[in-house]
Amino acid sequence: MTFTSNHLEICKGTLLGGHYKVEGFLGEGGFGIVTKCCNTKTNEFVAIKVNERNPEILQQAKMEILILEQLRGLDADRCNIVQWNDFFIDGDCICLNFELLDQCLWDYIEDRENHCLPISEIRPILHQLTNALSHLGSVGIVHADLKPGNIMVVDRYECPIKVKLIDFGLACPASTVIPGDCVGTVGYEAPEVMIGSLFNEAIDMWSLGLVAVELATGYPFYPGRNDYDVLKFIIQTQGQPPDHVLDSDETDYHIMWGREKIQNVFVSLIKEMLALDPNQRITPSEVLHHPFFNPGLSKSSPCTDMSSTGGQNLVVSQQPSTADNLPLHQSFNQT
Repeated sequence: MTFTSNHLEICKGTLLGGHYKVEGFLGEGGFGIVTKCCNTKTNEFVAIKVNERNPEILQQAKMEILILEQLRGLDADRCNIVQWNDFFIDGDCICLNFELLDQCLWDYIEDRENHCLPISEIRPILHQLTNALSHLGSVGIVHADLKPGNIMVVDRYECPIKVKLIDFGLACPASTVIPGDCVGTVGYEAPEVMIGSLFNEAIDMWSLGLVAVELATGYPFYPGRNDYDVLKFIIQTQGQPPDHVLDSDETDYHIMWGREKIQNVFVSLIKEMLALDPNQRITPSEVLHHPFFNPGLSKSSPCTDMSSTGGQNLVVSQQPSTADNLPLHQSFNQT
């Protein structure tokens, strides 16, 4: 099998850096490709990100290395970020060596019934990702491209689930942000990014809020083909003033919860994550102390795993709304 990406042509069996044998292909992007490799010296499997020979991409790779160097002081496992090993040059390509993880959150969701997750999994995933953002903030780094595709499940068979944040290709120091910088992915960008305003770490919290909704429903909260579509949907849903109440009838998404109390607490958290004013958006530290993560909540309002209930505790539904079956956007308007 040969994988060609513009100026890259790599096939299974190719040796990268002299001793990393390509065993498979894990993904691709505007930067190049990610390969699964075996270190022929240690027999250890790793993920190698091979950047294309494009000058602009190479410059971006150098910036990613600078960011990763800043993160070396953090404990990758404790901070829920991918372990970066080192980098090497192969020909004209910059190659980044990372620990090998299992599968991205998009694929993990796709493998599940109804393409969404139960509260028993959503809670630890959000807690771990918030933990990652908290530690990134401690060293002044904005990830700038948080989405399910950049969140990896360490081992899909491990319980409780563990996730790590990957891909720092668009990450930047908060102190060097320039208004209008092109960061993020359509559908996950914060409003201030889409309109070209100055931004900071708060854009990652907005993205995490959208990821949370997608985990719960199986659908993107603000779908769109481009920033204009998404921004239009946000304004229609939330209005322009930062303190506008969320209220929209334009979505067909409904969620069903095992207990209304859990739903209300979850929705209150999402509302704070998706505050239009970044200065009013909830911070990682505040999220970690939010009632949604209170152990007593799950005890007082138990919610069993969907795999054992056929998904009845939390599913996407087309049925008319009832007390236990509320449109997600509409439920944001409830106090």
